[in-house]
Amino acid sequence: MDTIWLTGAQWLAVLRVGLGLWWLESWRHKDKKGWFERGTGIAWAADVASRHRWDAVRSGFDTVVAPRPRTMAYVVVYAELALGLGLVTGFLTPVALAGGLLLNLLYLVLMIHDWAEQGQNAMMALISVVGLFAMSWQTWSVDDALGLFP
Repeated sequence: MDTIWLTGAQWLAVLRVGLGLWWLESWRHKDKKGWFERGTGIAWAADVASRHRWDAVRSGFDTVVAPRPRTMAYVVVYAELALGLGLVTGFLTPVALAGGLLLNLLYLVLMIHDWAEQGQNAMMALISVVGLFAMSWQTWSVDDALGLFP
């Protein structure tokens, strides 16, 4: 084959943008009123954490999240928005990829014994790892345009 539709670096950028769109969809479909005013997202997570078989998950949730449910609701919801925007635009991409990987790993650990979204979190974490090690910010990104993270 003499010509390739996209280069490897461009395909990595497509993967990065796709992951960003996935985070933006996660943010878009959240019932923000429920999360912020009624605490539905954190209440659901509290229920999952309370039944978790790992003591570290229960105690970690009780120490970090339970004392500040409203703040944590804002952190989770707006972290997803920031990750999506950072990945789609390619701005502070390594930070967004590392942050997304951390958030997906936290989701995976919290829900490891539950049915919810395990495949989605695993695939999003995998894409983050690939994007980090392949330096997916070097093409079609604000980072590249500004000369960040060469």
